[in-house]
Amino acid sequence: MNYSEAKCELKQLLSRVSPSELPKLLHWIRNSDELDELLLDNRTVMLQSIADDLRASLPLEAMLPSETAAHHKMQQQSRPTVHVDGFLYDDEQVDSLCEEGTMSRSYCLSCGSYRTAALEFISHSFSVSELQFLFQNVLPDLTGRMLVDVGSRLGAVLYGGYVYSSASQLVGVELSEEFVRLQNNMLQKYRLTDRVQVLHVDVCTQDVLLQNADVLVMNNVFEYFMEPSEQIRAWRFIMQNVRKKGSLLVTVPSLQESLSALQETLQPGWVEELPVDYDVYLGRDADPDALRQIHLYRVM
Repeated sequence: MNYSEAKCELKQLLSRVSPSELPKLLHWIRNSDELDELLLDNRTVMLQSIADDLRASLPLEAMLPSETAAHHKMQQQSRPTVHVDGFLYDDEQVDSLCEEGTMSRSYCLSCGSYRTAALEFISHSFSVSELQFLFQNVLPDLTGRMLVDVGSRLGAVLYGGYVYSSASQLVGVELSEEFVRLQNNMLQKYRLTDRVQVLHVDVCTQDVLLQNADVLVMNNVFEYFMEPSEQIRAWRFIMQNVRKKGSLLVTVPSLQESLSALQETLQPGWVEELPVDYDVYLGRDADPDALRQIHLYRVM
């Protein structure tokens, strides 16, 4: 049954419901967890299990002491900003942590008063629902193709690509030895090494890898981890080497936003942005604003 047929069936079903019972049914559709449970499959359960294991190996903010540039960048934001990893913590888990006092969504504007404001949350990983959206709605069938995740960090894109796609190779590029070790532990434990590997390298040394990639994923990849001059160098290297006609780039935020912040110009004729259908339902945990930050490009 396709979407149009299902929609027609549902409308017919609702038309047969007693008028006095219809409000209760609609309330159930809008608010019940039972429908979300239908969307939960073994692939999602596996990703949640990996997230459980990673949480046990990391501090609450999922950042390492060695990430000094990222810590400094967050301190420079106009509003107090904390890192809450989207792969490790969904909204329900954040709410639970706030209720028990381990985490907070707000900060005090004047110590000792009731004047508070919302904290800014930032994540350097896709959430499980964003991974599902990426591989099932944004990208085409990846059978026989190689995907490269620049700055793979905890490995969320690699795990998501393994369970939600048929990509033949999923390659993570990561500078941090500690994050590489964490990812390799997960790959071994969950037996993902037949299609996934993580390289402990600087992406600017990987010209051949970039030239052969069919899909390149870059999620908040440079801004918080490099000085502006290093970011410009990395972007220029990528624009120089990602030249395979028809290959795809997935970026968060858009290329224009990332480059304009550096006063760098997007090379004309390099890529074209492709439309993305953001009007999909992925469960109540999905953040529509976060989905709209995902941009897709094709090398011309």
